[in-house]
Amino acid sequence: MSRVQLALRVPDLDASVAFYSRLFGIGPAKLRDGYANFAVAEPPLKLVLIEGAADGATRLDHLGVEVASTEAVRAATARLGEAGLATTEENDTTCCYALQDKVWVHGPGREPWEVYVVKADADALTERQDSACCADPADAGPRTPAADGCC
Repeated sequence: MSRVQLALRVPDLDASVAFYSRLFGIGPAKLRDGYANFAVAEPPLKLVLIEGAADGATRLDHLGVEVASTEAVRAATARLGEAGLATTEENDTTCCYALQDKVWVHGPGREPWEVYVVKADADALTERQDSACCADPADAGPRTPAADGCC
């Protein structure tokens, strides 16, 4: 099973959850402080909502492809490297309330993409307080691939 992930940074999480619940006809698969995600079956989509500044506009945070296994992440890492793309790997990382293995790449417009597998649910947003996982990129300086998003 693979599906595309779209992660949005939203100014009002409650309003966004209500809107996307109506749009897709389902409630969130995970709802935590400042975070929600929807596992949409049709079309296959993982929609991630990350709470941003209350006075900001909704904007793209990052894109991703959720895969079924760590082996699929490793295969993607090899394929992307063979295609000449710079990759950054993160293994056994806690991000967005999930334990994940992932690889990051950037598109030509610096849009961050992750190929990832969720290995387990987690009780914390991140494993470290200083982690850039799900931090608002507008509040940071230059972004590294691992800091471009999560989930």
